[in-house]
Amino acid sequence: MNLAWLSVGALVLAVLLSCTTNINVGLLSMALALVIGVFVGGLTPSAVLAGFPIDLTVTLIGVTLLFSIAECNGTLASVTRRLTHVCRGHRGALPVMFFVVGFVVATIGAGATPASALLAPPAMAVAARAGIPPLLMAIMAGNGALAGTLSPFAPTGIVAHGVMQRINLGGVEWQTFAYNALAHTLVGVGGFVLLGGWRLFLRRDGTAPAGSEPPGAFDTRQRLTAVGIVVLMVTVAGLGMNVGMMGLIIATALILLRAANEAQAIQRMPWGVILMVTGVTVLISMMQETEGLALIANGIAHVSTPRTVEPIVAFGAGLVSVYSSTSGVVLPAFLPMAPELAQRLGGIDPLNIAWSMNVSASLVDLSSLSTVGALFIAGAAPGTDAKALFNGLLAWGLTMSIVGALLCWILFG
Repeated sequence: MNLAWLSVGALVLAVLLSCTTNINVGLLSMALALVIGVFVGGLTPSAVLAGFPIDLTVTLIGVTLLFSIAECNGTLASVTRRLTHVCRGHRGALPVMFFVVGFVVATIGAGATPASALLAPPAMAVAARAGIPPLLMAIMAGNGALAGTLSPFAPTGIVAHGVMQRINLGGVEWQTFAYNALAHTLVGVGGFVLLGGWRLFLRRDGTAPAGSEPPGAFDTRQRLTAVGIVVLMVTVAGLGMNVGMMGLIIATALILLRAANEAQAIQRMPWGVILMVTGVTVLISMMQETEGLALIANGIAHVSTPRTVEPIVAFGAGLVSVYSSTSGVVLPAFLPMAPELAQRLGGIDPLNIAWSMNVSASLVDLSSLSTVGALFIAGAAPGTDAKALFNGLLAWGLTMSIVGALLCWILFG
């Protein structure tokens, strides 16, 4: 029991430090797991590191390398310019288009952060030129990217589905993706309407906004990369092949075909995020072995009922996610508790609890304290009131922890 409490304390410490310092929480989690497991629990280093998720690591490397190539050679940026050009002159359609573009780019494998990094500068420039409130544009484009973040091809989706597979809740990847996409569509459209976005449809601006210049043709490298991404989607979604394996094979083929600079593509991969996710997973694995997760689940079960557990865990996951990494900390730490909570409360489908955690943790990720929100602030056009935008996105993120709890209660309760 002492080892269980120590493992819980290690997780709490890791989460707190991830919120208050710049240390990589994965590195810290792995070190804490080794210290507790070896020096307190008497385990061997190999036994502690047996929890290292090799399959997940290969998957993350394969997918992120492929889309790092697509970013380096301009494929994703070229696709974005084409889609933006479609809405030339239609002010009301611009935020909607950026929502759709963000959703598509994130869903096909880029994930919310790379999609937002691509979309934020043109989206905020277009907003300034067309007279669209920057907060409204950030909410629409950001929620579009986040709507696709739990795709089986996207890094956060890979993490979530990998954890759910390990706790015997696999096989529902597209259903999980659909619930998250629905939630972000509801809050994105709701925010658009509440902030007066509907007024943009009352007038058509005949001038071409910034970023709507006719796009040039794809070059050879971009065509090869686009074909590679299509092959990834067909082989994974249509033929059921492993997404990490196919991503790694296609990325290697593109490097051999000189579709991108290998060193540049590898350098741009999110190595810090990969270390974060895998390191936290090692600590979570040890917590499962020492029954530390059972202690946390027991505490939540004491303040929950079968009718209230979904909004309670949704609020908790959302609130932590405002200040911490969704894919690196929240999902690896919270999701393994779903089966234990369902068993303790009785008559609860653990999938509903897991879906509540997934959706609520993602809904708050447009906060100005999160990477996606920060990208839109950084991409704001000159003359934008950056402080007002920061405060607006912070209020949005905190509000989403409550909205997420209510929405999950309706969807899953």
